Amino acid sequence: MTQRRYLIAGNWKMNGVLAEAREFVRNLEENPAPERVEVALMPPFTLLHPLAEKLSARGIRLGAQNVYYEPKGAFTGSISPLMLRDAGCHYVILGHSERRDIMGESDEVIHHKLLAAWDAGLEPILCIGEHLEERKGGATNAVLERQLALLEGTDPKKALTIAYEPVWAIGTGVTPTHDEVRDAHAFIHERLHSFGRDCRVLYGGSVNPKNAAGLLSLEGVDGALVGGASLKAESFSRIIAAASGIDR
Repeated sequence: MTQRRYLIAGNWKMNGVLAEAREFVRNLEENPAPERVEVALMPPFTLLHPLAEKLSARGIRLGAQNVYYEPKGAFTGSISPLMLRDAGCHYVILGHSERRDIMGESDEVIHHKLLAAWDAGLEPILCIGEHLEERKGGATNAVLERQLALLEGTDPKKALTIAYEPVWAIGTGVTPTHDEVRDAHAFIHERLHSFGRDCRVLYGGSVNPKNAAGLLSLEGVDGALVGGASLKAESFSRIIAAASGIDR
């Protein structure tokens, strides 16, 4: 499997105002190993423009948490891929379980967003993962296979990152066992290879400074999509440092 830089990406969700964001950037420690670890931050839409230049100066990639699939028009409350590019974004998160479960986003809608993001030159971070009852019922691989099926027939040369986030681990403080993470990532990489893709697969779900090194050391784990622990510069810095200290 191709060795590549880790990606440590912080998803702020619906958190943060300008003063807090400025304090975060001031307090964030320098990436100790930029040649081995890439860092990205996904703040709310309101903070994209204000943070773009500051993050770029620190070597941090900017990303968004969502996008609509139309380029422009009468879509009140939506934001287009071109608007995200104009704001300085490189990444956009798609298919997060909170969008799927709360907003009712379907795989079909996510597929449209994926194509629109690529057309605008964005790199999607496609989130996939099973609910607890699906895990207990032995359906994890079937769920992941269904969620990845929207990649069938797409151009494998288009930039893509996958984030495996078991829904039952997001914001709960509970993480899967190392074997469960390793097995899920192995299955995801196998499915990606069947589509002609070799891309990063991140782990997400209650990642914190204490468990980051163990998770990131697992075979097939190429980084982390960090939620709550990315809101504080100190904890996010420690996760970045954990990634930089792994020799693989």
